[in-house]
Amino acid sequence: MADTKQAERKAAKLAKEITAFAGQHGGAEGQLAHLGQMGTRIVLVGGDGGWGDLVAPSHAVAQSAAEKAGITLHESFDGDFAAKVRTGPYEWSRMAGIQVGGPSNDLPQSA
Repeated sequence: MADTKQAERKAAKLAKEITAFAGQHGGAEGQLAHLGQMGTRIVLVGGDGGWGDLVAPSHAVAQSAAEKAGITLHESFDGDFAAKVRTGPYEWSRMAGIQVGGPSNDLPQSA
C-alpha cells in the first residue's frame, strides 16, 4: 500500500514537471526509454524544439506521469519525432568536442 502511494506521489510530481516544461516550450511530446534498474527516462520535446528529460523509478510511474500531464507519447525516438529537436551551438560542441577540437566532454569543476 505504501509503495502504491509513493508511486502515485512520484507520478504526480513528474507530471507537474512535465506540465511546466510543456508550458515553457509551447507544448510537449515524449518517449519512454527503459534504463534498466535505474528506471525509465521520460524524454521530452517541446513545441519549440527544446528538449529535456526526467527519470522515473519505473515504467509504470513514467507512463502514469505522462498520462497525468496529457502529453502524446511516441513508441520510439526516430523519424518525425526526432526531427522536432532543435540543438544549438552548446549541444554540438559537447557532442563533437573531442573529435573536432572543441571543448572536452568533462564537466566543469565547481569551486
